[in-house]
Amino acid sequence: QLQLVESGGGLVQPGGSLRLSCVASNVGIDYYVMGWFRQAPGKEREGVSCISHSGTNTKYADSEKGRFTVSRDNAKNTVYLQLNSLKPEDTGVYFCAADPYLQFGRYCLNKGEYEWWGQGTQVTVSS
Repeated sequence: QLQLVESGGGLVQPGGSLRLSCVASNVGIDYYVMGWFRQAPGKEREGVSCISHSGTNTKYADSEKGRFTVSRDNAKNTVYLQLNSLKPEDTGVYFCAADPYLQFGRYCLNKGEYEWWGQGTQVTVSS
């Protein structure tokens, strides 16, 4: 079955950058819509970004537009999330998620639409 492993998190100062990776194994993700989600302490998991199976289409939550960039390399079975201009409110555990049946579009930032999840990587933005 599909396994997702995130990496790239860490402690960064406000204004800094990180690049998160999500590597999939056991199953090719070529036809999966992929999403990135964040869960801050004491808060619900929220959608950050999603990307269509080909990488042609992307979507971002309003607070992330212009600062985060999602991409994928299906040959490497990997999805990336570039985080720039980080703010303290970006702190949280970042999860990647995958679903083979989800159609890219208005619902791809909804956590309930995804079947497969990674364990997450911690991002802390603090001076």
